[in-house]
Amino acid sequence: MNGFDAELEDRLVRYAAIDSQSDENSATAPSTAIQWTMARLLESELTALGATDVRVTDYGTVLATLPGNAPGPTIGFLAHMDTAPQFNATGVKPRVIRRYNGGAISFPDNPALTLSPEDNPYLAKKIGHDIITASGTTLLGADDKAGIAILMTAARALLASDALHGPVRLAFTPDEEIGRGVDKRLPADLACDFAYTFDGGAVGEIEYESFSADGAVVTIEGVSIHPGLAKGKMVNALHLAAKLIATLPQATMTPEVTDGREGFIHVYDLKGTSAEATIKFILRDFERDGLAAKGALLQATVDAIAAGEPRAKLTCAIKPQYRNMRYWLETDMTPVDLARDAARYLGIEPVSVPIRGGTDGSRLTEMGVPCPNLFTGMQNIHGPLEWVSVQDMATATAMCLGIVARAAVLPSN
Repeated sequence: MNGFDAELEDRLVRYAAIDSQSDENSATAPSTAIQWTMARLLESELTALGATDVRVTDYGTVLATLPGNAPGPTIGFLAHMDTAPQFNATGVKPRVIRRYNGGAISFPDNPALTLSPEDNPYLAKKIGHDIITASGTTLLGADDKAGIAILMTAARALLASDALHGPVRLAFTPDEEIGRGVDKRLPADLACDFAYTFDGGAVGEIEYESFSADGAVVTIEGVSIHPGLAKGKMVNALHLAAKLIATLPQATMTPEVTDGREGFIHVYDLKGTSAEATIKFILRDFERDGLAAKGALLQATVDAIAAGEPRAKLTCAIKPQYRNMRYWLETDMTPVDLARDAARYLGIEPVSVPIRGGTDGSRLTEMGVPCPNLFTGMQNIHGPLEWVSVQDMATATAMCLGIVARAAVLPSN
């Protein structure tokens, strides 16, 4: 190993072993107490590195400053501490496959599971790399602990160097996976001219366009009665829930049949009884009009189900989550152009494709802090086949330092 590899490996293996899942059903901030463990660890490590203004906010974000020694804009870098609640992330056992040989990767805790280059073309390009995966029964959590490892490694390098750079602000946020990573106080607390999230995938990805997103909750109140006496009286809320889901355009507007710039309506949670049921949806589209149309379609379908069974009560509550960051970034592409220049200096051809999701950068950009998203190398996120190349992370670390160095010649605001 050389360069940043050993440090990145150590950091990701340590960080990934910490359980820090978020929980959308919680009303606290952060949504889970276990995220404080990660926050306090990073606070301690940043202090030991020599960062200044290190603190954990009361909304759970870790903030720090890397003081500048040259004029230039203040740049923010962000990664999120929580891991996705969609798959088991308790008891993560990271492991390193050194000098990957190009074959299928097996998993010690799940022998039936296989990560193959045939199904993962990006993996086929990583022969000779050191690959980090979990053990087969959990996700790895490289989303976004790879981003944290990259920024902590870059911070250590920057603080130990005499290279000219402007001031840098770091933020490690909770609850990004459930859309709560950017507290309304964060833009002012971050206090930077523009920022970047390290929360992307393949090397070269510089993303400045994301989904626009809404969340929806449909509540169905049926009529409950003993099933032996139910004829003509019972209204089964679960039957109405099934009818609602089946009526929506599953063949053309769900995640499993859409890609590129196509949006979707995704039902991801159904709970209830014959008396009452709750269905949760996420609505996604790259354009405001398309997102509004999907919300209108869901509402119209709910209204139609309600009209067909007036004894039931159906409500549909749609809540905004985030908007396509392109709407703001396309008016000033300075941070995007800076990242592209840094990538090309490293011999990397930048690639900008729309994110079929969102990041903390989506919300920050909407709130006035331009914030594109940069690659970390992570792949197959939110599942047991998740993996990342240590060498890809090292490239992302060099990219971070390159942005800081190149920004030192820009005028500060």
